Amino acid sequence: MQTKKIILHCDVNNFFASCECALNPSIKDQPVAVTGEVTKRNGIVLAKNEIAKRFGVKTGDVIFEAKRKCPDLVCVRPHHKIYERYSRQIRAIYEEYTDKVEPFGIDECWLDITDTVKFFGSALDVANTLRERIKKEIGVTISVGISFSKTFAKLGSDMKKPDAVTVLSKENFKQKTYHLPLGSIIGIGKKLETKLNKLNIFTLGDLAEYDENIIKKKFGIVGERLQKNVQGIDDDDVQNVDDRKIVKSVGNGTTTLVDVKNKKELRSVVMFLCDEIATRLRAKHLTGSTISVSLRRNDLIWLSKSHTILKNTNSAKDIYHTAMDIIDQIWNEVCPLRSIRISVSNLDNDDMSQLDLFNTDRNRKNLENAIDKIRQKYGYDSIRPLLSKDDRLINSQALRIEDDENENPDDDLS
Repeated sequence: MQTKKIILHCDVNNFFASCECALNPSIKDQPVAVTGEVTKRNGIVLAKNEIAKRFGVKTGDVIFEAKRKCPDLVCVRPHHKIYERYSRQIRAIYEEYTDKVEPFGIDECWLDITDTVKFFGSALDVANTLRERIKKEIGVTISVGISFSKTFAKLGSDMKKPDAVTVLSKENFKQKTYHLPLGSIIGIGKKLETKLNKLNIFTLGDLAEYDENIIKKKFGIVGERLQKNVQGIDDDDVQNVDDRKIVKSVGNGTTTLVDVKNKKELRSVVMFLCDEIATRLRAKHLTGSTISVSLRRNDLIWLSKSHTILKNTNSAKDIYHTAMDIIDQIWNEVCPLRSIRISVSNLDNDDMSQLDLFNTDRNRKNLENAIDKIRQKYGYDSIRPLLSKDDRLINSQALRIEDDENENPDDDLS
């Protein structure tokens, strides 16, 4: 029997304006709008706080129109890098409660707490803890929807604002939502809503109860999926946080099919990941000297450590032995593991690597190049290290490739 999902959707209230008020508390009790250039009459309102909303200020208002509605409106220029920083800090808090965190824009995230809620009480406990922590630690408020699907979790967070929690369960979602207009759910914009209205479909309930064959014929797969979502048939998974890429590195991560209880089991997973990393390093003509290992225990605690070796490498054997040495230092097998991530950084071009004085690596390089050619012709699984062939633990389809050369997300933003 499949476990019913517990999904939260967390939405920061009036994000840009809330960040500005957190940054400058002297304006938090005033009507605030984040706007374009105030000196230009055609500048518009990009965001506003709750106080400004009460005066009728709307996103998209031209500044002089907004000022006419609210003469005391405080207009501030946007600081997008600061908003990005706040967003990262908030997501870091979410990640303390689950490793399934999927951003939706800069200010919203889905969290799947199905497997982790037992550590923190109930779903309502988690939602209220997140509200209070983010209010206290970040200085902004969030609204949280709790539901069994991404569709209704997001709808829940929209239904009650600001600083609120809404629960849409299998038992109550029809009663609480089927009277709402079509545009209430994600995926239905104005154009699609107009087309549905022509079929006398005006509410979520209308869509849920409409003839499925006509919906499919008129709107194809998109319409069929939207109807099923509204009916509560939504199996869309929340993305794992490990899918976010590691900066300036080549890496792989995976959540194992079952918890890993000892190092004997772990070795096959580590070799599998290291072999994949080494193959991609060689394909990119890169070598690296810093090997990083991140392990996530089944109680969601992260264990991480890096080690820099003396000589750059793109050999699976070198990466594997270094990774296992790191694991010996950070994991004592007391608590099982659910996720393993390995990366290689401090990258350099392969042709820039220092040559071995006695050419002792030449045979190994020739062998690895031969393996790469076989895989290019017949596929990766045509030749694999014996140690990595443990399909009880590894789902090749769920393997996360983590190559990234973007700016460091921890850079100071001012």
